[in-house]
Amino acid sequence: MGAPLVQCFFSAIAALRDDLRERGGDLAILEDENSGEAIVELARRIGAGAVFFNVDYEPHAIERDRKAERAFRDAGIDVNSFTDHVYFGAGDVLRGNGSPYQVFTAYRRHWMERFAAEPRPPLRSALSHDRLLSRRAIGATNETPIPETYGFESSPNVAAVSEAIARRRLAAFVRSGIGEYEDRRNFPATAGTSQLSPHLRAGTIGIRTCIAAAARAAKSTPERRGAQTWLSELIWRDFYQMILKHWPGVATGPFIRQAERIQWRRADGEFDAWCEGRTGFPIVDAAMQQLNTYGWMHNRLRMIVASFLTKDLLIDWRRGERYFEHHLVDADLAANNGGWQWSASTGLDAAPYFRVFNPVLQGKRFDPDGEFVRAMLPALKDVPGRYIHEPWEMPPIVAGAAGVTIGTHYPEPIVDHAAARKRALAAYSVLKT
Repeated sequence: MGAPLVQCFFSAIAALRDDLRERGGDLAILEDENSGEAIVELARRIGAGAVFFNVDYEPHAIERDRKAERAFRDAGIDVNSFTDHVYFGAGDVLRGNGSPYQVFTAYRRHWMERFAAEPRPPLRSALSHDRLLSRRAIGATNETPIPETYGFESSPNVAAVSEAIARRRLAAFVRSGIGEYEDRRNFPATAGTSQLSPHLRAGTIGIRTCIAAAARAAKSTPERRGAQTWLSELIWRDFYQMILKHWPGVATGPFIRQAERIQWRRADGEFDAWCEGRTGFPIVDAAMQQLNTYGWMHNRLRMIVASFLTKDLLIDWRRGERYFEHHLVDADLAANNGGWQWSASTGLDAAPYFRVFNPVLQGKRFDPDGEFVRAMLPALKDVPGRYIHEPWEMPPIVAGAAGVTIGTHYPEPIVDHAAARKRALAAYSVLKT
């Protein structure tokens, strides 16, 4: 778990503690490496007869919760678990024979059928002042302090999370963005996405709240197309969580077992260049600069840089997955793993393995004026739009006017895309057998 995600959690916890204190209660923060002993002791101290928690599908979390549940039951405390991190649980949307889906379109169709028959509205808090335990009662006087920072600084709209911020963000998106979501979501220079992923990860907004908002907007003619597309993206979240639960092995290896035969290159120097945004391909470098600076990356860019690492550089997707995991403020094992395996053609995807994104064409298509590239890469701010995604093609007189010398102010491409594509197709040919 990287500093950006830890900072996200600390921000959410601090806001929750403040909210509870305004109601006359408090939040006890416990450090416990023994899977439940500290919280069992707290339960005994306050006379709690039951504990309630939400199911988590990450393999280490399943083991953690199993140990904690056993500790509670041994102490005579009732344990109740609920589905809340996802809309439908991993066992709720299955094929007719009871097996899990492996194709998203079929899963989405069934998901929508169940949603129409069984919507799950958001729950509303019934907290009142007289039902909250006081700070003294929970022994919070010596609780672990919440650090102001955890080695990570970011723009406020990414690093700071709370229920109030999430509600405002959702309201703003529904009011002025959801209708154009389908048209704008792939362009990183525009505010075309909800930017709610850090809030969903931290729990400062619920998936039912988001889906209810999407469903309401989908009933309006102007917003219908965009709302339906956003709803589909939220269903992807459920899908990847379901995959992780039924196939926990994806946390460490490819879903497609033949993919274990791909001969990845070590290429540490090229991996470092990718991490640091020094590949010589502006859209890739700008995306990595966004990640390294803000702890967040636009979804289209995540696909572009993942394809570049796994196909152009032929570097193991797990190295990129781990880098994202340590640098994303919204790092989520299921979504991150699912996205990386999709891009690397080692996971669940209807498209064949020979899909290889061309970083130049991707830049021209989704950042046509180079607005995003210039914002992230100041060295290229004066490069004409014609050359912004392939600055190495600038004639000397143009490069001079732009103040850019390739190899000095901005790196040369570390790979020839056409040659790299052929190399990738040869390496991936093991998937055909």
